[in-house]
Amino acid sequence: MKRINISSGSPFEPLRGYSRCVVLGDHFYLSGTTSTDSKGEVVGEGDPYAQTTYILQKLKTFLTEAGFALTDVVRTRLYVTNMTRWDDFARAHREFFEKIRPASSIVQVARLVDPRLLIELEAEAVKGTSEVKFIELKKF
Repeated sequence: MKRINISSGSPFEPLRGYSRCVVLGDHFYLSGTTSTDSKGEVVGEGDPYAQTTYILQKLKTFLTEAGFALTDVVRTRLYVTNMTRWDDFARAHREFFEKIRPASSIVQVARLVDPRLLIELEAEAVKGTSEVKFIELKKF
């Protein structure tokens, strides 16, 4: 299977030896991504909603460049530094995924690489999964 490594140009990628995204056939994997711009500056300092929105916009751009759509996202993981602000992270996530509803986790961590960062997000997508059928199990 052909593997494509995608770089965002972040100086951290070669320092740590990783790719921002990896595409394997119809599968897309986004490494932990924060709200830093191309110059390494934090976007939305102190604002969980703004940081989450910025990261999700980056995800959408990476997906598009790799030939995927936001509707192909099947999993997200949010690592946050302050769970008491979960509603701000959730609001941004919902604005992007309300009709898609990928499997998702939100986990509080002690800190991220820069103390101004409030969230790091990972995502996985599978090409061609845009048709969504909702099933509600009321047993649980």
